[in-house]
Parts: sequence; C-alpha cells; structure tokens
Amino acid sequence: MRISVIGAGAIGGNLARRLSEAGHDVLVADARGPEAVAVDLREAGARAVDLDAATHDREVIILSIPFAKQPELAGLLAGVSDDTVIVDTSNYYPGMNGHVEAVDNGQVESVWSAEQLGKPIVKAWNAALAATQQTKGVPAGTPGRIAIPVAADSEGARRVVMQLVDDTGFDPVDAGTLAESWRQQPGTPAYCTELNAVELRQALAAADKDEAPRTRDRLWERFANLTAAPSLDETVAINRAAHH
Repeated sequence: MRISVIGAGAIGGNLARRLSEAGHDVLVADARGPEAVAVDLREAGARAVDLDAATHDREVIILSIPFAKQPELAGLLAGVSDDTVIVDTSNYYPGMNGHVEAVDNGQVESVWSAEQLGKPIVKAWNAALAATQQTKGVPAGTPGRIAIPVAADSEGARRVVMQLVDDTGFDPVDAGTLAESWRQQPGTPAYCTELNAVELRQALAAADKDEAPRTRDRLWERFANLTAAPSLDETVAINRAAHH
C-alpha cells in the first residue's frame, strides 16, 4: 500500500521501518524536516519527504505526533481524499502536554482527535510501548504473539489497519468504534500490558471508564518518582500490577 508516516520518533520511525520491510511504499515526514528522518529508515526503504508531499496520493496516513499537536495538522489534512485511511497512534497525558478540557471532562481521546483533525480516524498502535513495538514483533502464528487493539467507525478502515498491524508483527484485535476506544486509552488493562489476543479482548471488556484516568495519573506519578529508568519488562509489570 501507499503509506505515509507523519512523525519520525520512536513509534512513527518503527512503523515506517516495519511497513517498508513488509513491502509497502512508505513516505516519512517530520515537522523538523526530511533531514530529521533517521538513516536506518531510509535503508529499510522508506523515503523522507516534507509534510505536504506526505499527504498526496496516499492510501494510509499514520499520525505519530503528540496528542495535543494534532489540531495543527487539520489544515494539512483538509485536502486529503475521503478514501484515505488516517491513523492516530497518540495518547493523552496531561502531565506531558498540558490539559485538554474536553478530554478531562470525559470525551474519548479519539473522538476529540477526529474533531480536531476534521477527518475520520482509526486508533491503533497507541496501546503498546515503543520498546515493545521495536523489539517484540514476530511473524503471524507465533505462540504468545502480542496483540494490538484497533478501533474505528469504518469497518473497512479498521480492516485495512488490522492488516497493517499484522504486518508490523502483532496480532490485530477489533476494538470496535471510536466511541469504545477509551478501552485502549492510558490507565486501562489493555494499555501497554503486552497481552495476547485472547487476553487483550478480556482486558478491553474489563476496562472502567471512570477509573482509567485516575490509574493513568497514579502510574504517571509512580514512573516519575523512580530513581532509575525501568526496563521494558519492569514497565509492563508495573502497568499490569495496577489492575490487580
């Protein structure tokens, strides 16, 4: 497929690499300019372009930028075809990017994002740590393969992105509509806990919408107070323990 990734950080860069290796035609754009795109992404087959070029004639556009920055892309995306699938990988952490009143008052993150962007979106790759995505992708059928939830109002768009999740090394799980995507937001049992597909479906069903923001903020404070950076496995263990 013709795919653009906007944002060349840890998650966006990894997606560009994995999707290029899977045979897709991948463009990568970053607000800092094409020169900010790492050499290893280009070696994997991705091409660095400016932001405007990344929105032309693309079947899928993946946004891997900070949650609060999304409104800045509305103008860039205004001319994008309605047939283009737009994917958001971000998460809302008020301690990192400042408060968004509507989300603080209960609006689902993805619903807010779609309103700000002026486009339907798919929520995917947000519920797995960058290090998980970088190091734990494995071929389909591998026992214990980690699963990633995918939510969208369009069933067609959801199916497209589920296939791409599979291409990046993870089992895709249909997480329903955007209105239900709060189940994969920070602070939920499905968020960054490295579950297989069966476990992930159970975690999505077990989510508590009122409790999730409180758990998110407790975990944020706990990680902020650690004297040393935790390993990936330690991070996942702390996330899991928050729900038991």
